Amino acid sequence: MSKQVVVQKAQEVEEIRKLVQAHTALGIANLQKVRAAQLQELKKKLKDVAQIQVIKNTLMKRALTELKDKPNMEKLEGFLSGSNIFLFTDLNPFKLALLLEKGRVKTTAKAGDIAAIDVIVPAGNTGLPPGPIISQLGSVGLPTRIEAGSVWVNRDTLVAKRGDLIDARLAGVLSKLGIKPVEVGLILKAIYENGLVFTEDQLHLDIDDFKRNIMEAQLNALNLSINIAYPLSENISLLVQTAHRKALNLALNASIPTSETIGHLLRKAHLEGLGLSAKLPKVEEKGQPTQPSQASGESSPVQKG
Repeated sequence: MSKQVVVQKAQEVEEIRKLVQAHTALGIANLQKVRAAQLQELKKKLKDVAQIQVIKNTLMKRALTELKDKPNMEKLEGFLSGSNIFLFTDLNPFKLALLLEKGRVKTTAKAGDIAAIDVIVPAGNTGLPPGPIISQLGSVGLPTRIEAGSVWVNRDTLVAKRGDLIDARLAGVLSKLGIKPVEVGLILKAIYENGLVFTEDQLHLDIDDFKRNIMEAQLNALNLSINIAYPLSENISLLVQTAHRKALNLALNASIPTSETIGHLLRKAHLEGLGLSAKLPKVEEKGQPTQPSQASGESSPVQKG
């Protein structure tokens, strides 16, 4: 190796080292399947939040060994294989992962690609004229018919599940039908930040599930604070309402007259009075002595003196 090449590589390593030192995070993404035009578009989108560069793995490895002041930087060496692209950023690793995920686009499949979704060919007119296409569609399990000079698919048909490998035959059919089952974009393999290395699995966030968990935790915390009467800005109105309701019930049960209870107490007394008066005639009837019946025609016995 010539001295000029050695000097050039040393300069490149120094530039990489400076880039790492100038940012809080370093991401490694898989460059495989990413088209050049798509990479340029991604660089434009992320220019304000990340600097993206294609660097040889050997040069990056040399730079990592020289970054002695960055703890655990050597853990990134396990991800330095295959075609990689490196992202230098001050952005939160999880936010960067979300940005890259949103930046993915669907594209036509090639042999060996992995289906990003369940691939369903919808029923309807393919717009293709009869011919060899009929056997091609049939070879991937699509039921067809000819109608009005076009080939129609009889029913919605699942031809590949998410994660399935797409072979050349299926890729050709999907391309002719205009179906794009593959997502292309940068997929983060790992991100280093402040001594921590986050892997692809750790960076994947289910935002909807996360929101549900936060809402459930908030509701549980609110219920707990109400049950133990712990005053907070979020529950104070509920606590006051609960205390007021309990105080009102206590005053009513104890017949304590207040401006709020007096109406209830008077109505209660009135109802009790009506109930009592309804029982009074029956009580009087039970206590009244029985009179002899005049209609019977019987006379009282004559007492002799």
